[in-house]
Amino acid sequence: MGSNAKGRTEMEVGDDGVAIITIINPPVNALSFDVLFSLRDSYEQALKRDDVKAIVVAGAKGKFSGGFDITAFGVLQEGKGDQPSVSNISIEVITEIFEGARKPAVAAIHGLALGGGLEVAMACHARISTPTAQLGLPELQLGIIPGFGGTQRLPRLVSLSKALEMMLTSRLIKGQEAHSLGLVDDIAPPEELIMTARKWALEILEQRRPWVHSLHRTDKLEPLAEAKEIFETARVRARKQSPNLKHPFACIDVIETGVVSGPRAGLRKEVEEFQGLLHTDTCKSLIHIFFAQRSTTKVPGVTDLGLAPRRITKVAIVGGGLMGSGIATALILSNYPVILNEVNDEFLQAGIDRVRANLQSRVEKGNMTRENFETTISLLKGVLDYESFKDVDMVIEAVTENVSLKQQIFVDLEKYCPPHCMLATNTSTIDLELIGERTKSRDRIIGAHFFSPAHVMPLLEIVRTKHTDEQVIVDLLDVGKTIKKTPIIIGNCTGFAVNRMFFPYSQAAILLAERGVDPYRIDRAISKFGMPMGPFRLCDLVGFGVAEATASQFVQVFPERTYKSVLIPLMQEDKNAGESTGKGFYVYDQNRKAGPNPELKSYIEKARSTSGISVDPKLIKLSKKDIVEMILFPVVNEACRVLAEGIAVKAADLDIAGVMGMGFPSYRGGLLFWADSLGSNYIYSRLEAWSKQYGGFFKSCGYLAERATQGATLSAPAGHSKPRI
Repeated sequence: MGSNAKGRTEMEVGDDGVAIITIINPPVNALSFDVLFSLRDSYEQALKRDDVKAIVVAGAKGKFSGGFDITAFGVLQEGKGDQPSVSNISIEVITEIFEGARKPAVAAIHGLALGGGLEVAMACHARISTPTAQLGLPELQLGIIPGFGGTQRLPRLVSLSKALEMMLTSRLIKGQEAHSLGLVDDIAPPEELIMTARKWALEILEQRRPWVHSLHRTDKLEPLAEAKEIFETARVRARKQSPNLKHPFACIDVIETGVVSGPRAGLRKEVEEFQGLLHTDTCKSLIHIFFAQRSTTKVPGVTDLGLAPRRITKVAIVGGGLMGSGIATALILSNYPVILNEVNDEFLQAGIDRVRANLQSRVEKGNMTRENFETTISLLKGVLDYESFKDVDMVIEAVTENVSLKQQIFVDLEKYCPPHCMLATNTSTIDLELIGERTKSRDRIIGAHFFSPAHVMPLLEIVRTKHTDEQVIVDLLDVGKTIKKTPIIIGNCTGFAVNRMFFPYSQAAILLAERGVDPYRIDRAISKFGMPMGPFRLCDLVGFGVAEATASQFVQVFPERTYKSVLIPLMQEDKNAGESTGKGFYVYDQNRKAGPNPELKSYIEKARSTSGISVDPKLIKLSKKDIVEMILFPVVNEACRVLAEGIAVKAADLDIAGVMGMGFPSYRGGLLFWADSLGSNYIYSRLEAWSKQYGGFFKSCGYLAERATQGATLSAPAGHSKPRI
């Protein structure tokens, strides 16, 4: 092993004859090939040495291991050169050397044991954990299955039904729960962890504790007939939850092989399926999303200046409506004291009640204790004026989308807030330059665009103007991370990233409906593709008022490429305004269940005759694939513009924005990653053909046209080859 290798293990033998082997690969002690081979060498040395009676495996700096090193997947996928084989590691190293060791080995789990980390721990003869350590096999989130024996050992330690649930949902469990399930054998506080593990290892040696090979245990496995039913139920659930994915079924098959044909056969099948899944588009897409999500906070010219985030000790929110109360909830859940400001008592009380209800639902779901509820809600204080704003470090304005109202608020905030205070707006479409037009504080004005419901949705768009100070951006990035959001930094423009990329989504749907495509077929095709809901169902959810208000912004700013239709205004006249009114494109029963609106056809006919459009017979029989492309290629086209204008720092940020802000399927890798899998040339030629038939709405932007003629990818800027995952 070269001295410059990143990861390694170290071994220290105590007077009691126990060798402590420590995994060292900061920050989470990932199992790179270097680490795994060093772990094998340490084991072999410990087994050879006469002064070593037993082994304890631990991780450096309070973390056992966060799992197999994901950067190594890229190497495996390319299959170049002399590749270490997963099968060698799973069978020859983990099973034969670690589990088959002639000296007892105990895993001392602190911090986390995830994926390959937990698989190594399960090959030990016992596991001791701290009460709060996190354990789990989250591999399915990356489009693969556990590859180091996890599909075989976990069911034998915790039962089939529990193991399937943990793997298929990628659920992590804490040490305490792992102990009650039998995944770990004992619990110890951090300061006694190694000592307890040493003691266990020696007690196994002295036969005072059982010496267990997890792979050959059968006492936890359900009887065969019951097992068959469990597998069937798991398959039914997977078909419902992930109809477009293959790897959950592969996982179930592999576990079943182990139960029916024995653990050795199970291990061989696991390796075979793992190798196959590694090369699928799903795996490549999900790994792309994994890295993209972690790189959104790296912004040249901002995060590389060495600025430390300032401490935010108190936050004020102006407006206690749906958004304001959601943002307040997110902040107090992360221990920020919040002042909520409203114009009168009635609105203020309603805002505070919304926050209470948000927390209450956490209590009901068992995610929060009653006591914790009281502590958290006590961080919220309601006010009717700006007097108490004199010592806040950050204000977030969350009032209705009205330019002059927002301008007035910012003038007032400048007067009442301290000079260092960050002035943020949660506007979803209005240009920030406009909002701060009448202030002198443009350097501390920033967009903090949350998505509804703000305490649940994971994305935060941080919008900077030409004037925004880098320190303010760094501060907001830090707040975003603290409240567990994925922040992306976006330049200032109408609609920012998510709303701007997706404004053609519903417009394309209306264009098709007016030309004869059944709206319900459109929604079905888009849902089948993997979006959480089709464009018509989404319009109903958002409400026609909001849909019209945002559409009008885009019509004003991008008149040459917006599709103008009278369909929504016609429906609004008759109080068809979406889910909140009980009917829109769908009708809703008292349980909010959607059914087709029988009047929709006549509204479409009316809109068609008003606009002088006729039904296009070619479109009536449009295939699902064509529907998906006609709805989503205009969205890709707009994403290309956002990238070309430098509104987004990089294509991967837009992939994350679409996945987290709009629910674009992560297993397709995000909007531009998916577009690149189809090819820029294909998308360009389709858009060109449609724009000849149906007008400027489909016209390709310059960037897309240029990438297509060069045969280049959309996601790498010109002059760069596409990055390897």
